[in-house]
Amino acid sequence: MTPREAWPALPLAQWRDTRDTLQLWAQVVGKVRLALAPMVNHWWQVPLYVGARGLTTSAMPFAGGAVEVTFDFLDHRLRIDSSSGDTRSVALEPRSVADFYRAVMDALHAIGVDVRIRPRPVELPEVIPFAEDETHRAYDGEAARRFWRLLLQADRVFHEFRGRFIGKCSPVHFWWGSFDLACTRFSGRPAPPHPGGAPNTPDYVMREAYSHECISAGWWPGGGGVVDEPAFYAYAYPEPAGCPEAPIRPEAAGYNPQLREWILPYDAVRTAADPDAALLAFLESTYAAAARLGGWDRATLERRQPFDPRAPQQPRPRSPSHS
Repeated sequence: MTPREAWPALPLAQWRDTRDTLQLWAQVVGKVRLALAPMVNHWWQVPLYVGARGLTTSAMPFAGGAVEVTFDFLDHRLRIDSSSGDTRSVALEPRSVADFYRAVMDALHAIGVDVRIRPRPVELPEVIPFAEDETHRAYDGEAARRFWRLLLQADRVFHEFRGRFIGKCSPVHFWWGSFDLACTRFSGRPAPPHPGGAPNTPDYVMREAYSHECISAGWWPGGGGVVDEPAFYAYAYPEPAGCPEAPIRPEAAGYNPQLREWILPYDAVRTAADPDAALLAFLESTYAAAARLGGWDRATLERRQPFDPRAPQQPRPRSPSHS
């Protein structure tokens, strides 16, 4: 497979309706995870993860066991698997959000997972309760599969980037509210209270997410009238002075003053001679700019050289009790 085949084209105009429906379906599943998983700082217990067949919740605790929900974009099924051996599935096909919501809750109930969620979308300017949404019903299976294949590539590179940092760092995870893949590094210092303001989202949600200084990078499919094509992004909270003028790489990347983020069009990565190198250049240069301008203790937070577990390691000194 060539790099361009591995990084598929995904113009927003070709799958916008499917994207909108899939985002709402993901919110139904994500809210189940929110209800079942114990709280973790910055809401790290609620995202989905890129898996070998799609997006998954990973195992969620329930009644002494566990349940896992997976968007399978190969067979186009939503799989619900429990540790008791029970399995249910819901077809991923053109169907309304209301129909999908009922099918998912019925399937969970059938295997003994009686979970209650707040059945309304978040982080969207206009929301319809899940049980009433007959508007969003598009599903293009090939577009959904390309979306997942793209996430596979981005997830792989983000994990390489994540491994170069030894400070506090989030997993590489998929936020179902804003529908983006992200990885966030932290300086270790508290941040000023976030002003909130995310649509249809309580301000305390954003304040918990941004309770500490961070530099975040990710990918999202575009939309909202500012960037209407898929793109990689990076930003710092709080944003230090000088970010708009800071030099970053590659050449196709730049600072968007409306978003207050650095933006790299996805197509610039997809069509690059070396997509991995282009994306890593963006991730590393934006982090370096924000960390330098923000006065982060980089010597403490970063690896001086990549760790290779296959290389011969020096034996650890034995303590006196073992001599």
